[in-house]
Amino acid sequence: MSAGLRVLVVDDEQPAVDEMTWLLQRDDRVGEVLSCTSATEALRLLQETEVDALFLDISMPGLSGLELAQVLSRFKQSPRIVFVTAHEQHALEAFELQAVDYVLKPVRSERLAEAVRRVGGGTEKPPAPQEVQIPVELGGVTRFVNRNDITHVEAQGDYARLHTADGSHLVRTPLTTLEEDWGPAGFLRIHRSLLVSLPHVTEVRNDSGRCSVVVGDGGPELVVSRRHTRALRDLLLRRGGA
Repeated sequence: MSAGLRVLVVDDEQPAVDEMTWLLQRDDRVGEVLSCTSATEALRLLQETEVDALFLDISMPGLSGLELAQVLSRFKQSPRIVFVTAHEQHALEAFELQAVDYVLKPVRSERLAEAVRRVGGGTEKPPAPQEVQIPVELGGVTRFVNRNDITHVEAQGDYARLHTADGSHLVRTPLTTLEEDWGPAGFLRIHRSLLVSLPHVTEVRNDSGRCSVVVGDGGPELVVSRRHTRALRDLLLRRGGA
C-alpha cells in the first residue's frame, strides 16, 4: 500500500463527485482518485482498470449503486465498497452486499477518513475470538460450553438461557450482566430479552420496516426491536470493515 490506494468515486451529481474527490485527495493513504457520474460508466471503467475501493452513491438514474455492487460481487477480484448516500434506509442491504462502510451525506472529512481506514485495513485478519468455557448444570452434572458456540442468549427472569446449535442451557446470570461481560466478544442486545452473537448472524432481513436476524445455518429468526436496529446495523457494517 506504499503507493497509496486507488479509489473510484461514483455519483450522478458532479458537485458531489468534486467534493468527494477533493476530500480523498487530501488523505495521505489515497494515491489516485478516479471518478465517473453513472454506475454504467463505472462498470465499463472497472472492466479495464483495477481499483482498491469504490465510494459509491446509491440513488442514481439507470443502474443504482446497490445494483452495481451486486454485479461487482461476482467479479473474481471485487473492489471494496463504501456507500456514500443521503438515505439511511439502505444500510441493511449494504451489509448484505458486504460493504466496508456506509457514510451518510453531507460527508464530514473525519468520517470519510474512517472509511478510508477501513478500506486500507480490510486485508488484515481479525483476531480469533477468545475461547471461554461457560459452566452449565445438567442433571446434577456440570458441563462446559464454549462461548464461541453460543448463537444467542434469552432472558428468563434472573436467569439466562444460552442457545447453541445443539441445544440450550440455563445459567443463573441476568442478561444485563452477560451483555456487559460479553459485549467485547461480539454479543449485542437486539431486544430487551435477547442478546445475539454477531459472528453467528448469517442473514439480516428487513420487511416493511421490521428487522430480524437469522443465526447459524437454517437457525431461528430473531426479531430486532426498533430501538436496537441502528446499533445492530452499525456493528455489522463495522464487522466487515474494522
